[in-house]
Amino acid sequence: MRPVSIAPSLLSADFSRLAEELARMESAGADWVHLDVMDGHFVPNLTFGAPVIGALRKHSRLPFDAHLMIEAPERVIEDYARAGCDHLTVHVETGYHHRRTLAAIRDAKMRAGVALNPATPPEVLDYLLPCVDIVLVMTVDPGFGGQRFIPEMLGKIRRIRQQIADREIDLAVDGGVTTQTARAILEAGANVLVAGSAVFGSADIKTAVADLRATAA
Repeated sequence: MRPVSIAPSLLSADFSRLAEELARMESAGADWVHLDVMDGHFVPNLTFGAPVIGALRKHSRLPFDAHLMIEAPERVIEDYARAGCDHLTVHVETGYHHRRTLAAIRDAKMRAGVALNPATPPEVLDYLLPCVDIVLVMTVDPGFGGQRFIPEMLGKIRRIRQQIADREIDLAVDGGVTTQTARAILEAGANVLVAGSAVFGSADIKTAVADLRATAA
């Protein structure tokens, strides 16, 4: 089992103070910065893109974990590489030639991730796992922060952990991750917790990160 990582989502941060929020995240002991990129088409929300991420890159030494909830992600891979992303995750529900896209992400010197919406069965990974460094299981329908965890996703996480087996692949979960849900998520086989509201909605984000990490003990 890979070490547990905590990846606060900047989607729940104060957008008027993103550089400061990054610094708070780093001092709180986060492992990754999760960056939710939304285009208003694939999901019903619009956030930020490569230019904003590039501007933030100099304000943090943490790995930048970009989650592209956009149509045609294969067209913008180089943009996110130039912006300084370390990981780039695309959805299996958008685009067509997934193995080619994942190979292009790796060629751009980023870790390649694939995300699955709640209604997408884990079998779609059968022919993609050799091309993948991160699997991201959405445990809410993507587009907005602060949603409740869908408990039926625990079985899906377990199934994907079995598919991954001993491969060097991170299994991340995004959506409704709190101290109340994290232990079950980790016990199901995930090793990366993406948390937005649970971190930035806390009066003390250092304690929030520590509490999430403690669920792995």
